Amino acid sequence: MHRYELTDEQWARIADYFPANGRRGGQWKDHRRVVNGILWILGSGAAWRDLPERYGPFQTVHRRHLRFRADGTWERVLQALRVQADARGLIDWSQWNVDSTSIRATRHAAGARKKGGRLPTASSPTTTR
Repeated sequence: MHRYELTDEQWARIADYFPANGRRGGQWKDHRRVVNGILWILGSGAAWRDLPERYGPFQTVHRRHLRFRADGTWERVLQALRVQADARGLIDWSQWNVDSTSIRATRHAAGARKKGGRLPTASSPTTTR
């Protein structure tokens, strides 16, 4: 077992929420291997291209991550985990926290005009001292 990978018990809790293979056309590769690759990227903070080969091609893992996000798979997994945790009494619903270190300012927050100041324009002359 490698770092950031799901145990058998963890995988058993979420395995049914991922799409099944269809009858025709290309078939899904192992979802567990791909999910472990996604968790490795999210946990390590590495670039997609740095994904270890044991998880498969980084393009496949990245595309599957985007597909799961777009089709609501991740939301269904999260909801199922919440329900399971609540049933086991592991959620304290009176406690809610927000970690402000993960809330980014918008791109408009950088380089804003200072109070009383003007930004130079292409037509305005610049002076040097």
